[in-house]
Amino acid sequence: MSSNKVIHAIYNDDDVLMDAVKQTRKAHHHIEEVYTPFPVHGLDKAMGLPSTRLAICAFIYGCIGLTVATSMMDYIMIQDWPQDIGGKPSMSYIQNMPAFVPVMFEMTVFFAAHLMVITFYMRSKLWPFKKAENPDVRTTDDHFLMEVVVNNNEEELTNFFKGTGAVEVKVIEKH
Repeated sequence: MSSNKVIHAIYNDDDVLMDAVKQTRKAHHHIEEVYTPFPVHGLDKAMGLPSTRLAICAFIYGCIGLTVATSMMDYIMIQDWPQDIGGKPSMSYIQNMPAFVPVMFEMTVFFAAHLMVITFYMRSKLWPFKKAENPDVRTTDDHFLMEVVVNNNEEELTNFFKGTGAVEVKVIEKH
């Protein structure tokens, strides 16, 4: 049976945290998560996180919005209820497309934005009424916390993190 112990190394400066993350990766310790009160520039690269693929999703969602807008306008304005508006008959979609461009643009943006928000919340597992996973309330104000997995090296890790400038090092049993 494996242990679920993690070390919480708490820092009070973002530059010290960045140096500690770099030292931890150099020492080949697995960083589970880092909690910060504000975004720290370059932290994702220092942790070795892969780049996000959300931009690909945004493009796909925009294409879906453009397709829905085009299909919707073709059906509504050309096939189902053609009208002669201001002497411009609705005979074909191509003839009337310049009038549809604003709607196509807005639907593209609408689908991309709304589906991106939904994708972000699902990917981040931020469900309604979800209990917060923040391990230390100080990380919402002025402290930074690095969570590192313990593999029968508790004493070694504790000394290592004290040497990296941590103001507090705790061993926690994670559920």
